Amino acid sequence: MSAPQNLTPQIQINDDAPSGDKPTFVPALIVIDMQNDFVYGSLAVPGGEKIIDRINTLIDLPFKTRIATRDFHPDNHISFANTHQKPLFSKATIFHPDDEEEADGCEQTMWPIHCVAYTGGADFVPGLKTTTFDAVVHKGTHPRIESYSAFRDIWGKAETELPGILEEKGVTDIYFAGLAGDYCVKYTAIDSIAYGYNTWLIKDAIKSISKQDSDLVFTEMDKKGIKFTTVKELQKLLEPSGPALN
Repeated sequence: MSAPQNLTPQIQINDDAPSGDKPTFVPALIVIDMQNDFVYGSLAVPGGEKIIDRINTLIDLPFKTRIATRDFHPDNHISFANTHQKPLFSKATIFHPDDEEEADGCEQTMWPIHCVAYTGGADFVPGLKTTTFDAVVHKGTHPRIESYSAFRDIWGKAETELPGILEEKGVTDIYFAGLAGDYCVKYTAIDSIAYGYNTWLIKDAIKSISKQDSDLVFTEMDKKGIKFTTVKELQKLLEPSGPALN
């Protein structure tokens, strides 16, 4: 299989399009789950702390909108091994609470307790620039509903506010950074394609739980039409006269 290629759009931001003309390039940055529990805590992603400065560099670039996401779970969330009294990282089949006949099951990994709402584990990691986020999207807030994607739950029954925010801003291209590449970044990016956006992964600003799985995930997403870029390439595109990342 061929490796995913790094691509950069050969276009510029167009905020001054004539009335009635749709801008050709309106970029949004979405920073996925840069939270204490995913960087230093109960479900730490290897190397997660190494991308904080790179994400801060991205946050300073002139995106049309900058959005962060957070897992924000109740302490008895359906994804927690403790909720089911099952071993960590084992598998279980879960069903939407409205699925009384249990006709549409999804396989769920049994995670450690993580990112419990209003606890330090759910807070953004120290050092992350958070003051310029235009919105923070919370996911996994219902005790019986899992949501890897920032767009909607795993059954696709309920959306977050993210689709509405992106539509209001007229976004055409979404750039993703954060954690973890093989879970929440992956599923949000796949949904981004499904919702019709040009979708980009900033490969050097993403870390995955499994290095091996990460390579497979990038290949899988390449096949789905997701494109790849780097922090330096985005600096050249969005702020060509600014300082380059060392």
